[in-house]
Amino acid sequence: MLKIKLDWLDDVVRARQPRRLPAVLSRDEVTAILSHLQGTSQLVVLLLYGTGMRILECLRLRVQDIDFDLGHITIRNPKGGCDRVTMLPDSTHDRLGEHLIHTRALHNQDLRDGFGSVYLPHALERKYPHADRDWKWQYVFPAGRRSIDPRSGIERRHHLHVSIIRKAVYAAARAAGIPKKVSCHTFRHSFATHLLMAGYDIRTIQELLGHKDVKTTMI
Repeated sequence: MLKIKLDWLDDVVRARQPRRLPAVLSRDEVTAILSHLQGTSQLVVLLLYGTGMRILECLRLRVQDIDFDLGHITIRNPKGGCDRVTMLPDSTHDRLGEHLIHTRALHNQDLRDGFGSVYLPHALERKYPHADRDWKWQYVFPAGRRSIDPRSGIERRHHLHVSIIRKAVYAAARAAGIPKKVSCHTFRHSFATHLLMAGYDIRTIQELLGHKDVKTTMI
């Protein structure tokens, strides 16, 4: 901060963090956990396991990011900053379609009540002043109630909070009797491992996960 060179700092060595292998679930364990989930939480976990998304990438999805015809999901502004495309599992088509029908009804009700806007990055808000009310920009997994956006002071509906899914996964893993440390991220690890076991190329898995370095995927 004071722009003073400290000669002794050159001799300081950063402590290495211990390398810990990620927990991975078997297919039977994934099925057992899903059987103890229901509603939106179950759908979110199905997508986490079927796409390899991180939990926040999933909850931040907008309606326009899902392409049912091409069967893929576009993940925008993820960790690392590079957009990527992953598959939309066939097994989620019907469930996701029904979910979006209810989500649109909720959005239409918000519009009738005088609300219905959603957070957009500032550049988009300036370029498209009324886009925040368009259906295509709405969150796929909206929160159960509106709240005040601290950035703008506007009452709007944000996406579902990550803690809701985390708590549901923790409770489902305990109910299923899984003796492993299970989190939302565990389904991402399981997605990658099961693809590898099925014969997929590690470079393909790297692209689906959005890893810049294949060494991260290899772990």
